[in-house]
This record gives sequence, structure tokens and C-alpha cells, in this order.
Amino acid sequence: MRIATWNVNSIRTRFGRVVDWMVREDVDVLAMQEIKCTPEQFPAAAFEEAGYELAIHGFSQWNGVAIASRSPIFDVATSFPGMPGFLKGEEGPDLPKEARAMGATVDGVRIWSLYVPNGRSLGDPHYTYKLDWLAALTEHTRAETSARPELPFVLMGDFNIAPFDQDNGDPAVVEGLTTHVSPPERQAFFNLENAGVTDVVRPRIPEGYTYWDYKQLKFPRNEGLRIDFILGSAKFAEAVTDASIHRNERKGDAPSDHVPVLVEVALSEDADDLPMIFG
Repeated sequence: MRIATWNVNSIRTRFGRVVDWMVREDVDVLAMQEIKCTPEQFPAAAFEEAGYELAIHGFSQWNGVAIASRSPIFDVATSFPGMPGFLKGEEGPDLPKEARAMGATVDGVRIWSLYVPNGRSLGDPHYTYKLDWLAALTEHTRAETSARPELPFVLMGDFNIAPFDQDNGDPAVVEGLTTHVSPPERQAFFNLENAGVTDVVRPRIPEGYTYWDYKQLKFPRNEGLRIDFILGSAKFAEAVTDASIHRNERKGDAPSDHVPVLVEVALSEDADDLPMIFG
């Protein structure tokens, strides 16, 4: 089973190269972020013609997540328990939830496509929202991995955090001055891992970026960030046989500023028989 994540940065602009890459790389499941469209606007026909089923969650030209799969998609969720909302200038527990999370079950694997809030700046309310969002995700992850350790469970997407110094090659991203590398954000990432998941790509690919800003020749200079991850439960991690970061997808006409991250997973057949009950 070949499972990947990709912040596509507007699927309507890039669906051709996304579908082409999926077919070329024999991808079974792709978690997408920043689709930037509603389900009605999503270019579904191109995926369906290539043999993929879709689950889509988006409200407008901002954010949005989706999952494409060759196998049937079950038990779709568009938020996790405790996931906070956000509305600029407003506070409180009932703020509208953004289209940043989608959970689904495919071939017995519980998959989450996640677009973690950016944070914007260290003093911005969006930064607090980001930390609160990650804290809620951590609690959900701990609950799921504790209650069902036999379940292959995986969090994939754009986490908007470079957890280690080696993950930051952009001189404009500076600890103490900018988001993505601040100690609270990094600690939130480590807390998530301590809740029962692990980075299944880093052991096989210790170095390498997944994002390069469009400005100031960041990609030719290789001034990038590693902020796209695949974090799996013990059951999922032990089944991973290979991993790859597809840097060449940042090249060519109208690329996303992110590239796909892919893992090969050899799961036992009994994973399909696990109960699909999720809180």
C-alpha cells in the first residue's frame, strides 16, 4: 500500500500534475491539503477517471483538505474531538471550525489529512489558535492510540512546524522572531509524538525539505523547510518498508510550494477486519 501526503496549494490549478504523479508513482491513497475549493468546485472527474474515490472538505478559496483512494473510503470525519475554531477578532468556544482536518478509514487504516494552522506571527491570535489546535489533536491521538493499539493510525499533512534545526534552511525563519520554529510550536510537535505516533519518514530520510517559498529564489538556493510529515502509530510504523520525498515535484510549470511525501506500507490482511468505530 502506497500512502502519500501533499499540500497541493490549490487543486483546481494543479489537478493535472497531481493526478499524473499519483498514477506515475502508483499511489493508493493521497491526503491533500490547501485544496482551496468547495467539494462542488473540486475537479473530481480527473481523479475518478484515474480510478480514485474522493472525500472532500472545503468551504472557500482558503484551507481545505481531501483524501483520494483507490479503495473505498469509510467513516469520514471533518473534525476531531475538541478541535477549536477560529474567527479573527472573536474569542470563545463556539467559533467556526475551519476546513483543516479530515479523517477516514481505507483498507483498515485510520488516516487523517491535516492542515495545521500557520500561526502567522508570534503575537497573533492565530498563533494561540495553532497551539490550541495541536493540543486538541494530541489528546485525540492519545485517546485513539491508547484505546486501539492494534489500529494502524496515521496523521499526514502540512504541520507548519520545523521541529529540528536541520529542518530549517530558510534564513528568514528565525527562532524568537518567526513562527514554525518557536519552542512552544516544537514542543507541541513533540507532545503529539509522545501521544502515540512517530515520524515514519525521518528514520529513512534524515535530511531534506518539503517546502520552499516561491519568493527570492528559495528553491534554487535550497532554502526550504521540512514541515510535511507522516506520523504513524506503532502498528502503522512497524509496517512501513520505504519512504520518499519527491523533491522534483517542486520543479516545472506551476508547481505547489510543497512536495509530496510517500511511504510504502506492508500491512497484514487482518487490518481490513478491524472495527471502524471512532469518536
